[in-house]
Amino acid sequence: MSLKEFADTLPDYAKDIRLNISSLLNDQMLGDQRKYGLLLACAHGTGYQPIVQATEREVEEKLSDAAKNAARAAAAVMAMNNVYYRFVHLASNQEYAKMPAKLRMNVIGSPGIDKADFELFSLAVSAMNGCGACIDSHEKVLRDHNVNADIIQTAARVGAVMAAVAKVHATAV
Repeated sequence: MSLKEFADTLPDYAKDIRLNISSLLNDQMLGDQRKYGLLLACAHGTGYQPIVQATEREVEEKLSDAAKNAARAAAAVMAMNNVYYRFVHLASNQEYAKMPAKLRMNVIGSPGIDKADFELFSLAVSAMNGCGACIDSHEKVLRDHNVNADIIQTAARVGAVMAAVAKVHATAV
């Protein structure tokens, strides 16, 4: 089942979510690696196996193995970093911000694909997970790589739509 077919199983009250998936799949602004990499990273970021399976099928022939692994890696490392850095950001005690994280995150430095694409995947998952510190960090790197605001906003939209698809599907009555 493709991602579009998966989204089509959403109930009528989620028609807007179905339409948003179609719009994202038809988007031409991002290019295939960014578009499908974002979809895959965000699917994994939801932690919802049915959307992960549908998205894996969707991207099977559209992404290189390196891009698929980078998208999965972005979701994996953000699952850890978003919790840790959200804690540091929200804690009243500023001492934590001065302490080393002591978390392995080598993939950020060597993702196996274009650094800007990996950062975009990481930003989208960070937006899904609500980590302001990570959003700011990834957005700065993206700006340093001359990625414009339209692309960054689209990445956040992908995260929002994929999170909604997963949540609605998981709770549909």
